[in-house]
Amino acid sequence: MGIHLGATWRKSKRSAAHNGCVEVAVLAPGQIGVRDSKAGAHSPVLVFGTADWASFLRTIREGGHFGPA
Repeated sequence: MGIHLGATWRKSKRSAAHNGCVEVAVLAPGQIGVRDSKAGAHSPVLVFGTADWASFLRTIREGGHFGPA
């Protein structure tokens, strides 16, 4: 059984407007999951530690980006 089964997934209101839907859930203490909502419940799940996820969100909110410009 995957750690994401039974998780409560939530989708950003903004993502639906652009058809770029991702969902986020707390999978276990210290683990955040991200998946493509268009792929349904059996979508592959990317798992991040809470510190990495917080750093990602902080960078995005500050107008930064990850990867090549």
